Amino acid sequence: MGPLGLNLLNKKAKGLADVLGYYPMMATIVTSRHRGTRNAMAVAWHAIVSMKPPAYGVSISPKRFTHDLISKSRKFAVNFMPAKEAELIAAVGGCSGRDMDKFEEFGIEESKPLVLDVPILKHAYLAIECKVFSKLRCGDHDWFVGDVVATHWSGEAFDKSGHVRLRKATPVAYLGFDHYLAVSMGRTLHLVRKDCISHVKRKASRHT
Repeated sequence: MGPLGLNLLNKKAKGLADVLGYYPMMATIVTSRHRGTRNAMAVAWHAIVSMKPPAYGVSISPKRFTHDLISKSRKFAVNFMPAKEAELIAAVGGCSGRDMDKFEEFGIEESKPLVLDVPILKHAYLAIECKVFSKLRCGDHDWFVGDVVATHWSGEAFDKSGHVRLRKATPVAYLGFDHYLAVSMGRTLHLVRKDCISHVKRKASRHT
């Protein structure tokens, strides 16, 4: 029995998808812009790399349009979205910016960046602007690491000590295989990416 009283299965994984596909990770929206072309992508593989100086890393596949924009512009933003924006996270992760302007398609609102020319999402409770100083090939993904040059945060989402007020800013979890989990307004939402794309498009069209 495991430490939580669960039976552990002893199995050699053929790949990380066998195990990490079911392991919840915080879903964010990574935004980028190069010569007027912008994009937003759902990213669950990300982490703080350094506190002094502050640096943040994101893992992006070379197949993604976001990879092209970050490679050319050498900058990106990480937007941490509250649970009420869970459908948007799923939607931007289910289509390519090569085929559409996701900001127009999904009615995504921007706030002005402070330092870099990167989109900052209006409804994020935390967003960081990052200037790339390292790009490392890690198998089928590239690990972009950037100096954090500016931070945006909601005063309602954080207390005076800097801790997140979870009632105001409940994170969204990515469960793998296009599934997301969020707790919003006292309800637990289990979202499937393909369903969210059409729903967010319909909501955006009603506001145009």
